[in-house]
Amino acid sequence: MSMTEKFLNAKELNEPQSSLLQVEDLSVLYRGQQKEVQALHDVSLSLGKGETLGIIGESGSGKTSLALVLLGLISAPHRVSGRVLLGGQDILSLSEEERKKLRWRRIALVFQNSQEALNPVLKVREQVGEPLKKHLGLEGLDLERRVGDLFDLVGLEQYWQEAYPHQLSGGMRQRVLLAMALSCGPELLVVDEPTASLDAVSRGEILEMLQNIRKHVGFGMITISHDLAAISSMSERLLVLYGGQVLESGSTREILEDPLHPYTRGLLNSSVELFPHKDLWGIPGEPSGGTEHQACSFLSRCTQVVDKCYKSRPSLMKATPKRLVRCHRGGIATLMEARGIGKEFRLNQRKIQALAGVSLSVRHGETVALVGASGSGKSTLAQILADFLPPEKGEVFFQGRKVKDNWVSRQEGGIQLVLQDPFSAVSHRLTVQDAVAEPLDINRIATIKERKKRVREALLSVQLPVDEDFLQRYCYSLSGGQRQRLAIARALVMHPSLLLADEITSMLDVSTQANLMRLLKGLQNSRGFAMLYITHDLHLARKVAERIIVLHEGQIVDEGSAKSVTEHSCCCHTRELMEAGLQTEQAGLSYLEKELRYQHC
Repeated sequence: MSMTEKFLNAKELNEPQSSLLQVEDLSVLYRGQQKEVQALHDVSLSLGKGETLGIIGESGSGKTSLALVLLGLISAPHRVSGRVLLGGQDILSLSEEERKKLRWRRIALVFQNSQEALNPVLKVREQVGEPLKKHLGLEGLDLERRVGDLFDLVGLEQYWQEAYPHQLSGGMRQRVLLAMALSCGPELLVVDEPTASLDAVSRGEILEMLQNIRKHVGFGMITISHDLAAISSMSERLLVLYGGQVLESGSTREILEDPLHPYTRGLLNSSVELFPHKDLWGIPGEPSGGTEHQACSFLSRCTQVVDKCYKSRPSLMKATPKRLVRCHRGGIATLMEARGIGKEFRLNQRKIQALAGVSLSVRHGETVALVGASGSGKSTLAQILADFLPPEKGEVFFQGRKVKDNWVSRQEGGIQLVLQDPFSAVSHRLTVQDAVAEPLDINRIATIKERKKRVREALLSVQLPVDEDFLQRYCYSLSGGQRQRLAIARALVMHPSLLLADEITSMLDVSTQANLMRLLKGLQNSRGFAMLYITHDLHLARKVAERIIVLHEGQIVDEGSAKSVTEHSCCCHTRELMEAGLQTEQAGLSYLEKELRYQHC
């Protein structure tokens, strides 16, 4: 008899149920001596038999409180309301004795802190056997055999039964906890941070083991974790918690590929597991929690706030047939949209098609990279989007309003374009002060005193001096890196919602490039503006952008998340750009190796 068959026999001791889990309007209020803390607020979810659900969120979002409620482990003086139906039976309406009968046999929890969850004075054999004795009545040889089977199931050698918890590694203790949770063949397994504090090898082993066991046994599973790589492999559906509320739910694959809530996008951008090539940027601000929300709980950290966000709490609404999002704007709103853009140039008697039916969009706060070889139409498209050039076909809309007559670049919160060449981007006849203030002066924005203040703020934001000597310097006396930062300051002084950055590092040395890009991404992270970053370097695009659009001969030939485009694209033009970047990298390494050999000789 196989390990799986033995485990299935244990599972058959439980009565089968037609449905698994239904949570309705669940709220948890912790009562402390000084104040009350609202840990969960109107959380609803469902889980079918054999299904998997992932729950993600920052610390304090309510993930562990949800796990404890599911097992009926929160009691007076704390207040729990709502319903938790396990196979149609409401756990919250049961007495403590009745709840104890459900635990281990029908629902089990793998705690996140194995050191604290295990009893330090009992051998692990005794601890794994305890649920079997209490709930299944096993004793003697039957108990000994079942414990041995469980150790085999979770990949532990039999001799470790005689060990105490402190004699085991973190990964081994996690396996012991899993063996305890699986001992009575539960219908639902709740796993709270299964890979916390484990090294990469142990983490991979635990996840693979969980997947294999669940695949063969078929229990339902809820995985609670901040490890997005673990969630992506362990769940079919995903729930995003923030401040005790569900902000987004849907299929795991769709959410990770295309998040709809700004908070979800921030979590994904903070994940080194999902985006190993990108710099780490957290979500600015502190998590909300512990109070009743009369406004949007994500208000203080959001990049797309409107008046309604201050006045009422948004409802969880359908964004697509299978996606829910809690946002007054229906999720991340579209900032700019271009539809069917076409542009031709004439050279003597010849027509040159620069753009042919290009359609794209940029959403609030995101970074989109527009990638293509020289002559693909990138800069032409950028100038049309900024209303510097008129399109011959198609239209551009910014926040729902058609872009024409340059209104979009003349107002605050509009679109600003930073050109590729730092020496032609800003007039060399102007002083630093005049160059940065010029957009404010022309459009008569703010008072003279306020303009000077905003000029200094813009210069400081790009790490340029603000002393009087520097302000009165003429632009021709600045270095290339200084002039490019000055061009960015000139754009930022208008407080744009969308920044078009056209090859802004192509004429700079590598050190200045790196400093400038890190500076720009930091500004975007703190200020929340969106950016269309135009480049020919697909490797750089992968590092700075969430989404990549590949342009070839005036047409979009590839589009998707940075990960999918750079790692899984089947487009020949995308692969060509990736290979060209790798060849450049290899050429640089070869040169370095030659230099090192020369120095050694």
